[in-house]
Amino acid sequence: MAQPPDINETFLREVDENLRRDQLRDFFRRYGNWLIAGVILFLALSGGFIWWKQHEVERSADQVEQLAQTFKDIGSGNTAQVPAQLDALAKTGSKGVSVTAQFARAALAIQQNDVKLATNIYRSLAQDNGVPEALRGAALIRQTTLEFDQLPPAEVISRLAPLAKTGEPWFGSAGEMTALAMLKQGRKQEAGQMLVAIAKDQGVPDALRGRAGQLAASLGADVGPAVPPPAQ
Repeated sequence: MAQPPDINETFLREVDENLRRDQLRDFFRRYGNWLIAGVILFLALSGGFIWWKQHEVERSADQVEQLAQTFKDIGSGNTAQVPAQLDALAKTGSKGVSVTAQFARAALAIQQNDVKLATNIYRSLAQDNGVPEALRGAALIRQTTLEFDQLPPAEVISRLAPLAKTGEPWFGSAGEMTALAMLKQGRKQEAGQMLVAIAKDQGVPDALRGRAGQLAASLGADVGPAVPPPAQ
């Protein structure tokens, strides 16, 4: 006589459950140690990452405090240890601290008449793709300012071409040096046009607009009204 359907279904379900239990048991016997090791490793890595991020935050805060103290020393004239401090922060600080320290170090080098060192620092910053674009532009402007008298006019114009455009954040300074380089080449009309563009650009500081307008007028360019007088 055949077994009732409910007994068959119960039997099959028990067999299936036993099979799954045996498979699970065999799996853990074979891979249990690896799984435990994996969990421990995951927890260790997670904890390590959280610690590292917290450490970086604390380290960055310490570096900012060191930088602030260095600026106080510069302001008070206590600069004996400042170059070494800035060099250390430039090498080991977070990106923001490092860039700030390098700009400060270059400025201090200029103050100490070490133009070569300042130029090298600005060149390095200008070529560093990890530095924000606006700061790379500032570094390029300062580098070119220090090298201007030694550079061929064509190189000045070529180097500053990306910045010497209306709307660019460093248009005023880049445009002014470009115009002066053009004057060295005898290109008075083009220099005058560049200076007029600077004088009429409301985004350029008034002192620079006034100086550009005065120089443009001396070249016979039509500056027009609404240009501030040059700062005295």
